Amino acid sequence: MNYTSHNPYTEKTFFSRNTDNVDVAFGKLDTLFQGFRKNSDEELTKRQVWIRKLADILDQKSDELSLIMTQEMGKPVSQSRSELKKCASLCRFYAENAPSFLETETRQQSSDRYTEVRYEPLGVVLSIMPWNFPFWQVFRCAVPALMAGNSVLLKHAPNVPQCSEAICEVMYEAGVPRSRFDAIYSDNETISKLIADSRIAAMTLTGSTRAGKAVGEVAGRNLKPIVLELGGSDPYLILSDADCELAVEKCVTSRMLNNGQSCIAAKRFLVLDDIYDAFLEKFTAKMKSYEMGNPEENETNLGPLARKDLRDTLHEQVTKSIDKGATPLLGCELPKGPGFFYPASILTDVKPGMPAFDEELFGPVAAIIRVQDENEAVQLANKTVYGLGSGIFTRDLEKAKNLASKLEAGNVFINDFVKSDPEIPFGGIKQSGVGRELGREGIQEFVNIKTVSIAY
Repeated sequence: MNYTSHNPYTEKTFFSRNTDNVDVAFGKLDTLFQGFRKNSDEELTKRQVWIRKLADILDQKSDELSLIMTQEMGKPVSQSRSELKKCASLCRFYAENAPSFLETETRQQSSDRYTEVRYEPLGVVLSIMPWNFPFWQVFRCAVPALMAGNSVLLKHAPNVPQCSEAICEVMYEAGVPRSRFDAIYSDNETISKLIADSRIAAMTLTGSTRAGKAVGEVAGRNLKPIVLELGGSDPYLILSDADCELAVEKCVTSRMLNNGQSCIAAKRFLVLDDIYDAFLEKFTAKMKSYEMGNPEENETNLGPLARKDLRDTLHEQVTKSIDKGATPLLGCELPKGPGFFYPASILTDVKPGMPAFDEELFGPVAAIIRVQDENEAVQLANKTVYGLGSGIFTRDLEKAKNLASKLEAGNVFINDFVKSDPEIPFGGIKQSGVGRELGREGIQEFVNIKTVSIAY
């Protein structure tokens, strides 16, 4: 197994490295195990300095780092720059707020008892990360874990090795020592051995549901705490009184972000009958504005998919959906020429039993579904194994809040598309994952919540 960069626009290989052997992987683990520290004012201040400097470096090196991202996985370069800006914002949020999130709390105080709750680091956190947001998804787990006092061992996706190396470089430039953060380039067998090792205290994985189940099984056998952020087939409910212009703008943006390769992208659009025709017309026109092009050019809004096999899988799902009765309204055909492109595509007449309804379509394909009323919309929204994000578009906010309580998802956004934010918890239910990242909840996933009680 090699870690190899294939430019998805040119289809050329431009970087490759071999996997680490077992001795190298466990040598890094041993160093990290010795590196984590208990919390103290001095330690927290030191970490704040690292993470604030890290934010500054990300800002300063935005052009250089964004190009690496774009060349390795095809993201439009303007979106790569936005991703780095978001990472810097996350760093500043945790540098500012981690001390209060980790502050010891007094829970009981009386004449005969005093009890406090402490938030202490666990040790080494193994972080298995995907390619689609190659900086953001690393930073959103690593930064709070580091601020909590843990060490982090990164295992990045095999098709973004330069992103992995670049992340290590900026960490070290910011002052984070190798005893607190390092990366390995290992195969699945080595990863399984690492998970089972007693020096790994906790795990986090962002990726497919299949990968989450495989890693979760090993973590469960070894009783390791784990956070999983997995796939999604996010439903968006477009109600009769929705602002159609707003709904189309937000829904298309969500579906097409990152070339459609996002777990929290809007994927299934459940549109009430009396607004369906107007929504579909405007939605189609907006989708047509996304034109495939060189992702390194600022004006490009649709780059290639990250790998050929991903495009092949997507097109197979589309084709099978059409064979089962879905109507291809836009796109849905493999383009000619170089690059792993897939056009902006729309399927209508989508129903349960079709891949476009039942599975996650990881690319720029929207499934439009006509529904008769809100009850049917909620029923179809929840008719999925996933439960990551969902959206509701309506002018009636009380109704929206009521419907939000009926949607089986970790995130419900009203009159906007689902997005992660450093300040609020993020994660899914059902087969979209367990645990939470970001916010206070994210940093407290990787601490020992210790109760200390004193009887007088």
